[in-house]
Amino acid sequence: MVTRRDSIWKSLDWVTICVYLILIVFGWFSVCGASYDYGDRDFWDFSTRAGKQLVWIICSFGLGFVLLMLEDDIYDMFAYLIYIALAILLVVTIFIAPDTKGSRSWLVMGPVSLQPAEFAKFATALALAKYMNSYSFTMKNWRNILMMVFLILFPMILIILQRETGSALVYTAFFLVLYREGMPGVVLFSGLCAVVYFVVGIRFDQVFIADTPTPIGEFAVLSMVLLSAAGMVWVYKKKWEPVRNILLVTLGVLLIAYIVSEYVVPFNLVWVQWGLCVLVVGYLIFLSLSERHLSYFLIGLFAIGSIGFLYSSDYFFNKVLEPHQQIRIKVVLGMEEDLAGAGYNVNQSKIAIGSGGLTGKGFLNGTQTKLKYVPEQDTDFIFCTVGEEEGFIGSTAVLLLFLILILRLIAVAERQPSAFGRVYGYSVVSIFLFHLFINIGMVLGLTPVIGIPLPFFSYGGSSLWGFTILLFIFLRIDAGRKKRLSAF
Repeated sequence: MVTRRDSIWKSLDWVTICVYLILIVFGWFSVCGASYDYGDRDFWDFSTRAGKQLVWIICSFGLGFVLLMLEDDIYDMFAYLIYIALAILLVVTIFIAPDTKGSRSWLVMGPVSLQPAEFAKFATALALAKYMNSYSFTMKNWRNILMMVFLILFPMILIILQRETGSALVYTAFFLVLYREGMPGVVLFSGLCAVVYFVVGIRFDQVFIADTPTPIGEFAVLSMVLLSAAGMVWVYKKKWEPVRNILLVTLGVLLIAYIVSEYVVPFNLVWVQWGLCVLVVGYLIFLSLSERHLSYFLIGLFAIGSIGFLYSSDYFFNKVLEPHQQIRIKVVLGMEEDLAGAGYNVNQSKIAIGSGGLTGKGFLNGTQTKLKYVPEQDTDFIFCTVGEEEGFIGSTAVLLLFLILILRLIAVAERQPSAFGRVYGYSVVSIFLFHLFINIGMVLGLTPVIGIPLPFFSYGGSSLWGFTILLFIFLRIDAGRKKRLSAF
């Protein structure tokens, strides 16, 4: 006779569990190396960082076991309740959490500190999956889209109010899930454009074209807006005439304006671009009315929104972001070096990784990390310990393990018989991808330092428990797929 418990163990995806266990072990050794002091090799002492991390790991195993023993229907049944409970906890945290390095995101309970933002990820994933699994759900309904955006942005805003911008940005990863489930590609394209507009506009705001008073950043972004409008007309309408008209007028007027500004009277070419933007938007509205096609009107709205974003992002960067956040972005964009300030962490991290060479210096033999040159080296910057001690080979092995995990999770998500399991699975994938890309990117100086942990490696119980809960709920949902398949 096969018991329910036996069937669960047989249905589990053991490939994912094995990769999880290997990453946990590698992560613990990395914490040992990052927190090690010369002469102190007692990693089992629970007063040390390595000892405390071992406690978190053991608790994670117990937590994972409990999650697997629960009925998989529970996660669907109580998804909204879990979401509301975590949202309330986020609100409470704003008011009762102590000030820790400028943020109020940690709840202190005696010797234990927990960050609710880490647990709100799986709650948001469950709520999103339940909503998208509802009988009447369709991506073509704007009410559904607005509700999904609300489910994502609500915890994000609460975390921003805790002054924990890095953790809040993780929630943007959920938009990849929406794209997988049929969200129009133009939404994802708009997000990509927003990033490009922000980077180009900020990076080249004080750089001018030749001898003219035209800032390259503003000029480049407005040019991209005009060209994007023409490109979208071709993609959605497949008509060459309006595309030709937009391109010829835009390029012709800008060329004449540049010649006049360079050789006759210097003036800001952006003024001309404003006029071109008005002209192109008016032309698109005319086409929409004359041909009775909404697509032209929506492309015009995209152009107006892009222009609004350009000028609002400048205000956001200079008036909303804190000075230390501005400096971090400027360091990444190459606008400032600041090796003694905001760029210090990244510079020391790159030195540590580079010093590891091909095979690394060996376990506990990293000089940069042992001498504490890298701040936060056992939390946000723990990957530099991997690079220094294990070298290029060890770092590559860790990245390959994460790649295997991501690919396996995608495969498991695709085999789910219900939208609930698939959406939750892709939520897990998106969150892991975001953490990997941003954490390793900031260690290498490719992305701004926003302070998010490396899954299963960074020291701390909140992140380890959060990732474990996120992963094992999905494993339990997947283990129950045979029961759901038999119901169809």
